[in-house]
Amino acid sequence: MLLLSKMNFMKNRLFIFLLLSLLVFAFKPNEPLRVFLVGDSTMANKLPADYPETGWGIPFAGLFNEAVEVQNHAYNGRSTKSFRTEGRWAKVFDQIKPGDYVFIQFGHNDAKLSDTSRYAAAQTDYRKNLTRYIQETRSKGGIPVILSSIQRRKFDSTGHFVDQHGDYPKVAKEVAFKEKAIFIDMEAKSRALIEKLGPVASEKIFLHLPTNTAYKKYKKGVADDTHFTYYGASVMANLVAQAIEESTEHLKSFLKKSDFNAKYQYEIPVVSKPVFKLDTFDIQKFGAKNDLSFNNAVAIQQAINECSNQGGGTVLIAKGFWRTGPIELKSNVNLHLAAGALLQFSEQSFDYPLVKTFWEGVEAIRVKSPISGKNLRKIAITGTGIIDGAGEAWRPVKKQKLTVGEWEKLIQNGVLNEKKDTWYPTAAALKGAADPNAGRTDAGYTLANTAQIKEFLRPNLLSLIECDEVLLEDFTIQNSPAWTVHPLLCTHVTLQGLVVKNPWYAQNSDGLDIESCEYVNVNNCKIDVGDDGICLKSGKDEQGRKRGRPTAFVNISNSTVFHGHGGIVIGSEMSGGVHDIFAQNCQFLGTDVGLRFKTARGRGGIVEKVYIKDISMNNIAGEAIILDMYYQGKDPVATFGNGSETPQIKSEPVTDGTPQFQNIFMENVVAQNAKTGLMVRGLPEMTIKNIQLVDSQLSADQAYHIQFAENLLLKSVKFLQTSKQENVFQFNKGVKKP
Repeated sequence: MLLLSKMNFMKNRLFIFLLLSLLVFAFKPNEPLRVFLVGDSTMANKLPADYPETGWGIPFAGLFNEAVEVQNHAYNGRSTKSFRTEGRWAKVFDQIKPGDYVFIQFGHNDAKLSDTSRYAAAQTDYRKNLTRYIQETRSKGGIPVILSSIQRRKFDSTGHFVDQHGDYPKVAKEVAFKEKAIFIDMEAKSRALIEKLGPVASEKIFLHLPTNTAYKKYKKGVADDTHFTYYGASVMANLVAQAIEESTEHLKSFLKKSDFNAKYQYEIPVVSKPVFKLDTFDIQKFGAKNDLSFNNAVAIQQAINECSNQGGGTVLIAKGFWRTGPIELKSNVNLHLAAGALLQFSEQSFDYPLVKTFWEGVEAIRVKSPISGKNLRKIAITGTGIIDGAGEAWRPVKKQKLTVGEWEKLIQNGVLNEKKDTWYPTAAALKGAADPNAGRTDAGYTLANTAQIKEFLRPNLLSLIECDEVLLEDFTIQNSPAWTVHPLLCTHVTLQGLVVKNPWYAQNSDGLDIESCEYVNVNNCKIDVGDDGICLKSGKDEQGRKRGRPTAFVNISNSTVFHGHGGIVIGSEMSGGVHDIFAQNCQFLGTDVGLRFKTARGRGGIVEKVYIKDISMNNIAGEAIILDMYYQGKDPVATFGNGSETPQIKSEPVTDGTPQFQNIFMENVVAQNAKTGLMVRGLPEMTIKNIQLVDSQLSADQAYHIQFAENLLLKSVKFLQTSKQENVFQFNKGVKKP
């Protein structure tokens, strides 16, 4: 019996072991879906020493979720012929399993007529080779994807694009259609992009570097119109991902979602940064003096000009106090402020000429900005030094914003208005304040007739107009006469690690005003100002609509706004439109309003496709979130009688000047100590449409004020009302009352 029991025990143990083994195999995790990349150098991985050259297959791998394994077998210089004869295809073929995708892109090297090891005529061998790749992929149960070759960058002397690929893209398309394979027309997509950008702007996609950069492999410079920078490779990878998402293929379900749930990773804008030569031009070698009484404008400008004339590099402002008048940036120049450097702009108005420029979205005569640049490429201001704009010499000051002692000290100089409640630095500044259209060219102002009100026409501290590839990084910029940092009509702008500081009472002292710009990255900035913090604009009223240049494709992240009228603000000058805006991980600590969307009748323009998440706020004097179509140009929070008034609700006809807010998505917004949690105030003739606020908490005296909203979704939103103030909910469509 004992032996039988032992035998039964052993049998039971064996049975349990076999059962557990079966369970282990039964629950083995699924193998990843695999994507094989087969092609040439435009797709291939690169060595670290090759950077910034990048094949599009490198960023492409990051556009899928963790369930996809991308294997990049593409190799420099290969054609449909040589990729096979060298045994590279065999390595891929042996691995293919049912359900795997094989992306096949050749053509650049198949056209090498003089190289028999690679040449494959488009209509014969190239056609046969592609057909064979498709059929062999399918023989293993794989899914072939044919991509036509990406175009090279070439323009003729008149600026017209010149095709470089002949019949190869056409044949790739014909083969894919005949074999019923998936086809992605990268020739057409890349050509459309290159033509849209034009001869100059398209250069940033490709490997163009000046001599003597930090990249050792390219010390002699390079002008390669076939291979990509990391930026260019990312753009091409995004185009491929977009084609996948627009298809019906199973692979689309594996595309990676971005931090913004409504968008894929490939949809998040990519911004190109400038690269500079290592050559350094010290302003002291051009006569600059660390002397309080010496104006260094001429020396600094000479250094900038010489640097640009020599092909670019760094203009060095060393540690010390550098007094200066206005300076102009030039292409290919990095103005570097060393640690301990203070670039102090003059407070004397005679140092600044009048110029024709823009003010608050319209053409105007203004005083020349302390730092300016127009129609430039590849410019930067970097370093940890400080720029001071001497704003106290220009700005008016309201009495109610100062203590008695501060006011008495201020009025020892300058002049007061008739009511004795606003101080101006000069009589000319006071005279200009009497005309609400002062300086506007459409009101008849010219360079000739504005001298008598010059001091009223305050300059923006840093003005960049129609510039491409702009880097502003790590410096402190403070004490602006008006707006502080104002890129206008610019593309590919990076604002990284900036500290922007103005007195809390400084009028019109916005921190960042990004106007009619595309592809902008704002990251890790700290802003403490007297007006809006991070503001997106696109021109005002008819002029803005006629210009038709939106602000679009903007990333805002990891930034903090302390004092200011608004944290992140869109408007009110948004007549050219604002779209594809992404903001996350920002804090507003003591602003008047948190998220501020503002416009008014007459503006026109559409604000849409705005994605916001992970915003924290505390001590918000007004609304935590406001979307308001009744902007009146006054402080958002009443200060001693100066503030917004309740508008009269009256429907008016819809015209070109009727603004629109729609398709705005907000997630995980947390606000404490606000006056109002959420205000949505549309127009009777134009409701605010398709707004979503989810997974949020808003603590405020008044929970909500919602009028003329349509399809407003509040999901998992917790209102913590801290007073008995009545909430408002009127004239809404498709909105469930909170």
